[in-house]
Amino acid sequence: MRTSSRRPIGRLPNRALLASAIGLALASAAALGQQNGPAAEIVVTGESPRAESTSNKFTAPLLETPKSVTVISQALIAATGSTSLVDALRTVPGITFNAGEGGQPAGDNLKIRGFDAGADVFIDGLRDAGSQTRDIFALEQIEVVKGPGSTYSGRGSSGGSVNLATKKPRAEDFAVADLGAGSDSYGRAALDMNYGLSDSVGFRLNLLAQDFDVPGRNQVGGSHRGVAPSFAFGMNTDTHMNLDFYRYETDDVPDYSIPYTRNAANTAPAGEPVVVDRNNFYGLLDRDFQKTSADVRTFQVAHTFAKGLTLSNVTRYGRTSNDYIVTNPDDGRGNLVNGFIYRSPKSRNSISTTTANATSIAGHAKTGRLEHSFAAGVELGDEGMTNTPYVVTTTFAGNAGTAFATSCSAPGAVAASGFNCTSIINPNPNDPWVGTITASTAITRVSTDTRAVYGFDTLTFNKHWALNLGARWDDYDTVQNGFAANVPQVLRNKADFWNYTAGLVFKPTTRGNVYLSTGTSSSPSGNTLGDGTENLALTNQDLAPERDRTYELGVKWGFGARLAVTTALFRTETANARAAVTGGLQQLIGDELVRGFEVGLTGNITNRWQMFTSFAFLDSRIVDDGPVATNEGKAFPNTPRNSFSLWTSYEVSPRVTLGGGANYVDERFGNVANTVWIPDYWRYDAMAAFTISRKVNLQVNIQNLTDETYFVRPYQNHYASLGAARSAVVSAKINF
Repeated sequence: MRTSSRRPIGRLPNRALLASAIGLALASAAALGQQNGPAAEIVVTGESPRAESTSNKFTAPLLETPKSVTVISQALIAATGSTSLVDALRTVPGITFNAGEGGQPAGDNLKIRGFDAGADVFIDGLRDAGSQTRDIFALEQIEVVKGPGSTYSGRGSSGGSVNLATKKPRAEDFAVADLGAGSDSYGRAALDMNYGLSDSVGFRLNLLAQDFDVPGRNQVGGSHRGVAPSFAFGMNTDTHMNLDFYRYETDDVPDYSIPYTRNAANTAPAGEPVVVDRNNFYGLLDRDFQKTSADVRTFQVAHTFAKGLTLSNVTRYGRTSNDYIVTNPDDGRGNLVNGFIYRSPKSRNSISTTTANATSIAGHAKTGRLEHSFAAGVELGDEGMTNTPYVVTTTFAGNAGTAFATSCSAPGAVAASGFNCTSIINPNPNDPWVGTITASTAITRVSTDTRAVYGFDTLTFNKHWALNLGARWDDYDTVQNGFAANVPQVLRNKADFWNYTAGLVFKPTTRGNVYLSTGTSSSPSGNTLGDGTENLALTNQDLAPERDRTYELGVKWGFGARLAVTTALFRTETANARAAVTGGLQQLIGDELVRGFEVGLTGNITNRWQMFTSFAFLDSRIVDDGPVATNEGKAFPNTPRNSFSLWTSYEVSPRVTLGGGANYVDERFGNVANTVWIPDYWRYDAMAAFTISRKVNLQVNIQNLTDETYFVRPYQNHYASLGAARSAVVSAKINF
């Protein structure tokens, strides 16, 4: 047992550490430059190569793949000033992020096309398990695949998946330092250094140090550190090996932001968040914290045979942790109408591990007049999660040792409650909270084993017609050891399932195609290993997987290598959704539906004018939620009907580029009943880039130009999370 004495990490005196990291980055890069001479000037003019996926499961170029796939390039990430996965995915409409609370952890918990996808994030094609927050310092690009995709990625993926393609060693020598400073105590230093040890051996190192406060949230901030070395052996030979290590740590003040208003009877949250100063922080700086970490080790070997057949194997071990105590601004005790809230502590201390091995073979062949581009493989995975939450107790005058449950509006209740109560109008995050934090004995352990085989083939009949086929079989077994009402409980779900994808492509010209496709996904109970929104419970352990099926009609049209236009009209249905029945159990009798369309334009309008823009319309609906619930006809939570993203830049002169962006996200409901929501919003950003010399580029980014107050994550009750206020960052990219 201990008494908390935590301070806001974002305000610790760690600027010296950041300065040291900046100095180390500059010194390392300078040393490489002295050894190998100045870096060659890179000039980009005319047509730019079209982005492709790094996965060999796509057996045709993306322009000819009958599926919605968006690639966020490193150039776009840099231009928009994105530093996290959440920032980068803001450029892709149809993606939102869920709020967390205790059992549903805070982190990169995303939704795609209305379906939860927190467990559907991958690194170089292998699942990246565990709740966490992710930076982009070691990423080459981000690949977003939309629509049910269990054929590509295994269990889950009802709305799609996200693959993070990491930076790999290259043949050339270079060193690039990215240094940034800005408002709200922002400081960031990143180094990307590549060195060819020989013609076939390369080494690449990425380093990161970042400190910041969150704009518009004066008490919220963080400190992030990362290192990612990578070795390549056999470059430019038939046998190629990569050895990668990734380490990333965060130390933040968590923030659940603003509570919802209450209904007229003061019995439940209703409507939008309360209108208060956006800087109001209801947490306790003496108690709240969030620390995350990720350690990932990957070994990959690939051999290309004489006729172009490639055999590859990748093995990975990963360990992530998410450790926090956060204040939920609890409106559930009826205090809000009297001007007070209860500072309800939510906690998690989870460690997730992943051991995975995947073997694949890919190549080209001909059978008669048919041309085949194929890939097949076997994937094995063992995942585990252990959560040891905290027991947070408070001692207060007149009722020592008893959990506080009376009205916060009673005379003197704020101090008497040990400052577990506070004013909704004028909270004090520096209140002298008195309490204890101990590890709970109600530990939850989950282990999941998966085995899978898959195959893909693109059959080209002639220059106009092609057929894309894929199938996958998964064997899934998950066991959860935990507690129910302080009684030990063992739950298990075991299932095996097939999924498929099929798409017919018509290419009237070499510029583009029209496609019609269908595909499925399977979401077994316990899909998120107790570390997300689809956990195993007594009510669902005996169920077969939910099945999603989509139909998509799309057009992908390219204009040379410089510009691509994509459109897609789709329908995704879950005909056996889990629904509650009498007695609290669940049965696969529900029906859920999402219909929509997307349109996007990516590339160079002219040699000087670049554009990345897209729009998504999602009509989500609960068709049938069983005999107990009464939410038929309601929209999915956290699923905007309309969303839009634009980023454009124009080269005013060879040394000056101006850019800007706009994001629109429609109103979103926080719960299935659609009784709480966050309003729609527009956000505008601006950028100016200046070429100072062959080696130095400066960039200014202004985020949220109009200082819009908006919400980004609606929880199902209690609260909604705010987006960042206006900020400005000046960054320098230095090539050594």
